[in-house]
Amino acid sequence: MQRAKSLIVVFFIYLAALFVGILTAVALPFDSLILRVLAADIAATLFVFVFSTVTKNSSVYDPYWSVAPLVMAPFFVVQWNLPTVLLLLVLYYWGIRLTLNWVYTFKGLHSYEDWRYVYFRERFPRLWPLVNLFGIHLMPTMVVFLVMIPAFLFLQNAESLSFLILLGAAMSITAASIQLVSDTQMHRFRKNPDKAVLDEGLWRYSRHPNYFGEILMWFGVYVMMLGVASEYWLAVFGPLVNLLMFIVVSIPLMENRQLERRAGYSEYKERTPPLIPWFPSAHKEEETTAGEERT
Repeated sequence: MQRAKSLIVVFFIYLAALFVGILTAVALPFDSLILRVLAADIAATLFVFVFSTVTKNSSVYDPYWSVAPLVMAPFFVVQWNLPTVLLLLVLYYWGIRLTLNWVYTFKGLHSYEDWRYVYFRERFPRLWPLVNLFGIHLMPTMVVFLVMIPAFLFLQNAESLSFLILLGAAMSITAASIQLVSDTQMHRFRKNPDKAVLDEGLWRYSRHPNYFGEILMWFGVYVMMLGVASEYWLAVFGPLVNLLMFIVVSIPLMENRQLERRAGYSEYKERTPPLIPWFPSAHKEEETTAGEERT
């Protein structure tokens, strides 16, 4: 019951944030659509930040990553055609799946908060308000906006299908499917208290297949954009920033936590590729198997 009430509260927070964003976009005198949408995006983020502060739970912001692109994208559609519909299908497949995954893992405002937020709050208690605003809310919002720029350019220029559009769509659909499978495998693993490390399925070939899927998703959208507006190739900046965020922030944080909490993770780390799925190191795998047999 508490979880259901929390989900309802979060739903209305986001509904109000959408209203704030639309009012901001309408009220501003900018001629540029992308600037008005950016301002609306920031205004909606600040609104969500206020309520994550009031509820003392920064996980109120968590679904923003997957919801915001689905709201912003249709505003950039110039004409409805097959390429436009294809990109929107790709985005909504990714976004709806990721949002439902958050709903599945969310336990309620009073009983769940992402462990990374707790970590930063405890490590930087005096700076927490600034870390919360800029690091947890505004920075991800800007990263999402940057990776969406290729999508905006695509929706404004798409006319007919091309090889690059189909290639990029295949990359993004594959990426979202990798996330779906890896998250499902993780959910099953968490129900099994007898196993310390998830080293089966996609997790046998990558320590972070879900992160790999998120990175590949936006490079796929970028490739789709190259199929209609290759002159904007510098828009690769967005996917690169997203890649950098995972490599510099997300992966090190997760790895350190796993090393502290899970026996056997150091061996798993040695034999398993960090990001791009590939076959585990046969030598290391044999050493681990031999050690388990001796035990």
